[in-house]
This record gives sequence, structure tokens and C-alpha cells, in this order.
Amino acid sequence: MKRNKEDLYPIRPIKNLKDLIESSARLFPERNAFLKKDKPGGTYIPVKYKDFKTQIDALGTAFMELGLRGKYIAVIGENRFEWLLTYLSVVSGIGVIVPLDKELPSNEIRHLLERSKASALVYSDKLESVVDNAVGGLQNLKYLVSMDALEDSAQKLSLKKMIEKGDGFINNGKTEYIDAEIDPDDFSILLFTSGTTGLAKGVMLSHKNICTNVMAMSQYVDAKETDVILSVLPIHHTYECTCGIFTPLYKGSCIAFCEGLKHIVKNLNEAKVSVMLGVPLIFESMYTRLWKKAEKDGKSSKLRKGLTINRTLRKVGMDKSRKLFKSIHEALGGNLRMFISGAAAADPEIIECFNDMGIIMFQGYGLTECSPIVTVNKDHYIKYKSAGLPLPGTELRIFEPDEEGIGEVICKSDSVMLGYFEDEEETCRVIREGWFHTGDYGYLDEDGFLYITGRKKNVIVTKNGKNIFPEEVEYYLNKSEYIKESMVWGKIDEKREDTLVCADVVVDMELLKETDRVYSNEEIHQLIQEVIHNVNGKMPLYKRIRRFNIRNDEFEKTTTQKIKRYGNNTKNQ
Repeated sequence: MKRNKEDLYPIRPIKNLKDLIESSARLFPERNAFLKKDKPGGTYIPVKYKDFKTQIDALGTAFMELGLRGKYIAVIGENRFEWLLTYLSVVSGIGVIVPLDKELPSNEIRHLLERSKASALVYSDKLESVVDNAVGGLQNLKYLVSMDALEDSAQKLSLKKMIEKGDGFINNGKTEYIDAEIDPDDFSILLFTSGTTGLAKGVMLSHKNICTNVMAMSQYVDAKETDVILSVLPIHHTYECTCGIFTPLYKGSCIAFCEGLKHIVKNLNEAKVSVMLGVPLIFESMYTRLWKKAEKDGKSSKLRKGLTINRTLRKVGMDKSRKLFKSIHEALGGNLRMFISGAAAADPEIIECFNDMGIIMFQGYGLTECSPIVTVNKDHYIKYKSAGLPLPGTELRIFEPDEEGIGEVICKSDSVMLGYFEDEEETCRVIREGWFHTGDYGYLDEDGFLYITGRKKNVIVTKNGKNIFPEEVEYYLNKSEYIKESMVWGKIDEKREDTLVCADVVVDMELLKETDRVYSNEEIHQLIQEVIHNVNGKMPLYKRIRRFNIRNDEFEKTTTQKIKRYGNNTKNQ
């Protein structure tokens, strides 16, 4: 059925995450909730909705019998079934879940366990040495629980054994956990934002925050019962957890856990995936490999012609993508229908290309503090350059816009966090008169679509008061095939009494090697200088790059592959 751009998908009301799981287990008992692997490279094993609910009740009951009700319980590990089982068991009647980034070093894990006063830590054995170095002597930490251990030991409990014990308690009539009432407004999730130990903020979320986001997003994007979603991004991030896990579970879809970024295409085929969430870097990599293969096979001209034909056909309501791009669809498993990009701005050309190939692709915008989605394109009403429309129930404004309509994005909704953990001053700074100040700059078009121009704290200001958004300049730099990644920043020039725009770039050395020619440092410098000259020609004088450095190594990044703007030291080549 063709949908009008104003249409919203129907939803069912849910009060909390426990209600989400219970209602889905009632509606879809025999459907597969998950596809998991017990060993790397093994076959996917299905877990039905009814069995998932049973295991949540068993593990939650076991936590309760350990005296952990009302306590903070941390979880750390790769994307896997046991991680999510822990999360939902804790929030469905025990206490506050504290998801931790598995990439953190031991000292930071220790600090966050101390800050949260966690009473238990559930972890993957892949992180055993890191965990062992982190937990020694922590007074509040009473229990270590291994996701992989088959038996209890003096040092740790086995998650598997806890589930078995919980089953036994329930069979003996202990239903306190199952009968627990959940207040949707209670603080239940503590998420530490990326940053150094001293700078990481603790975001406090409630069931209402998350469930409001799930229901609102489901009105714009249709995850179907028949969909299989590949879980790729780090599961401790709200984007992956809310959008890639809870929303599919709410809609009765199946979630397949990816074995790692190198295994995406293999897992797409194995699980017959139809939907995948990702960050721009993942989709850019797929797009680049696709075109390189077409060029290697001598089919790039044919591919461009096919895209032009299908783009024209789609404008008149026809779509021949499955026929025109059959080999591409088959290489991606044959079932892929939707890509959703978030965490950073995606290249609109890549979004348009995948749409023309018959894979619906769009992007959204959000923050951990908003559970996380603020805006997203509807799956049937997409503007490639935009971050989308405000979710139903979300008010959005541009605060103090300049003459171009650009200002700070502020929003108000039931998805906005309760506040920052033990930091009332910072909470009051960002939530003013009910409006959450995102720290991002952007503008709205005539149809209400949001466009993000850059991060407030990254803005370069000239002596004339002009604002330069590094993200805009980086977009043009990164369009060059010779530049792998870049970071733009401002430097005060004492002689000129003005701010110079500078750029650090990482050259795609692999591409240069493919030319069968050895480039000297001077030639590489000249090559990048030419790229920057061309980029400068597309921008007004005050935005032009005046200095640049070539780095030998890639930038340090967050786990969602965003460059860390602070702490990346420039290294001249």
C-alpha cells in the first residue's frame, strides 16, 4: 500500500520495558526473538519470545534471591544474548542497570563501578583480564557473574547456573520478581557518555524515557514481524539498544547478533537480514567496496546507468531495483530492505545511491540524553540531506537563530532524561524551563525537517563573529578519494588577529599503493594541497583552510567510530 507522507504506523501502548517484553511474548510466543551463536563461526541458534521471557524471569528471580533488589548492577561485554538478558532482568524488577563500554581500560571501568556503587558486575569472559584488573578491592562490589562460566567458583558466579537456580525458585512458588510492579518514572538506567574518566557524564533514564522513544519511532519506521535485524553497533549505546534491540522486540522482529565488523556481509547472508542500523563509516565502507568491485569487473558504467534508470522509474511509482541490481542484493543476503544511519551525519549521495538500488536508507538524529532519538526520516518520506522530522510527541525549536536560521537545537519530550547522575548543576545547565539544550547547531526547512550543521562546542568563530562549522568543511575534504578522514579546527593567528582554519588529514595510502607508483612525501603533500585548493574554491573566504597537517596514523575514535576531537594530537608527516 502506498503511504502518504503524513501517515503514521499504528502502535500499541506500553508502560515500561517489562510490559514491552510481556506483551511481545504474548503476541509472538513462537516467533524467533533472537539468533545467537554459542561459538565464533558457528551456526545461528534461535531463541523464541516465550523462552526469552522465561529466562528473564529466572535470572531476575536469582538476582532477587542474592539480595540485589534496589541495587546497581553493571554489565559489560560484546553484543550477545546474555548481555541483553542481564539488562532486561535488572530493569524488570531488580534495580538500576549500568551498561559499560567494553573498550574502556581497566582504570576507567573501575572508576565507573566506584561512581555507580555497583553491587554486581556481569561480564563476558573475553574481558576477564580487564575485569580482574578493575575490580580488586572495590567495597561495594559483592558479586562477579560470568556470562560464559558453566559452574560457580569462589571468585565468580555462573550466569547459566543463576538461570537454573532462578527456575527452581519459581517452581517452588517464589514469584516476587514476576509480580514486581514497575514505576515507569523511576530511574532505572545509568549510561555513562564517552569521555575520559573525569569527564564522562552519567545519564539517568527511566522506563518512560525509553518506551516513549520506542513507540514514537515505531510510528515513523515500520519494523515488521518478518524482519531480521542485524545488531552491529556496540550494544551499550542507546542508539543500538533502543533502536536496534527494543524497537524490533516491540514489533515482534528477530535480532541476529553480528560477530564483528569484519563479518557483516557473512552474517547478512547467514541470517537473511532485512534491516541493519549502522553509523556512516559502516555504510561508506560498503558503498566504497561496492563501487570498487564494479570498477574491477568493468561494470561501473552499467551500474551508473542502472541507477539513473531506476531513479527515473521510482519517480513515477515504478521500482525495478531487484531486477537491475540482483547481484548486489544477493551478495547482501537477498532479503535486505532497509539501512538506518545515525550517530553522525551520513553522505546524502550514499543514501540516495542505496535508495536507488532498492534498499531504503535514511538517517536520524539523537543523543543519549533523549533516549536517544529526537528526529528521524519516515521510511516513506525521506530527505537525503536531513536528519528527519521530530518524533511524535517531541517539540523542537531552534534557539536564538542567526540571520541564516541556524541556532542551537532544543527539544522537549517524555524521552528527555531525568538528569545527570549526581550532577544537579550540569542538569540545570542543559534542561531549562523543560527544554533540553542539545549543544548541536542546526536549522529547520519549510517542511519541518531538521538539518544539523555542527556541534556548538566545535564551532570556530572569526573576529567578525562568523561561525564556521568544522563538520561542513570536513564533509568536502572527505569527498576526496585521497583523504581517508579529516579533522578541522581553529587556530588564533596573532599577526592577523584572526582565527585560521586548519585541517589534519589522514591520506588513503592503500589507494595510492594501488596506482603502482611510489609517492614521495613531497608528492603526497602536493596532492593534498591540490585537494584543499579545490575544497577552498567551494567555500567563502572566511571558511577556507589556511594550514594543514598530514597524519601518519588514524584518529582516535569512539566506539561509534566518531573522531575524538579532543586528545587527538597532530602528528606532522
